[in-house]
Amino acid sequence: MAVNRGKGMAIMVAVVLLAGVGSLAYSGVFSGFFKKSPAESAKAAGVLETAEVVKIPLKALDSGKALFLSLESEGRQLYYFALKSQDGAYRAALDACDVCYRTNRGYRQEADQMVCNNCGQKFACDKIGEVKGGCNPHPLAHKEGAGFMVIRKADIVAGKDYFARKRS
Repeated sequence: MAVNRGKGMAIMVAVVLLAGVGSLAYSGVFSGFFKKSPAESAKAAGVLETAEVVKIPLKALDSGKALFLSLESEGRQLYYFALKSQDGAYRAALDACDVCYRTNRGYRQEADQMVCNNCGQKFACDKIGEVKGGCNPHPLAHKEGAGFMVIRKADIVAGKDYFARKRS
């Protein structure tokens, strides 16, 4: 009888723990631990690729949250991001800068700022593409039309020297 009671108690504890973890996961507490890959993010956002361009639906950027993407070229992953800044402009940049790119750590977004994952410098999202050099996100040319941000793959590949090795 005591053995069965112990098994029952263990099962009940496991159920309670799983329910608690499930509730936390649903609330987004673990979202930083289970970050989507650039490929998963692209698919979820409806990003389309042709041989020449990457087409990002503008509606996927309207939340103001940066969409982090990648493109493989010559055996290297080239990272970039796109977003809609608070001033209403659509912006794109390599996920690298002229100073810290050798660390291959890129940026993260905190509210309306991009933060260098290497040195911690913060940059206003509404200055991406306008302020160049230093530790600013390296601008990426793009056009908008027919509901898409269009980035030429050749422009992404032109920044390949910022991505010499794997991300840490």
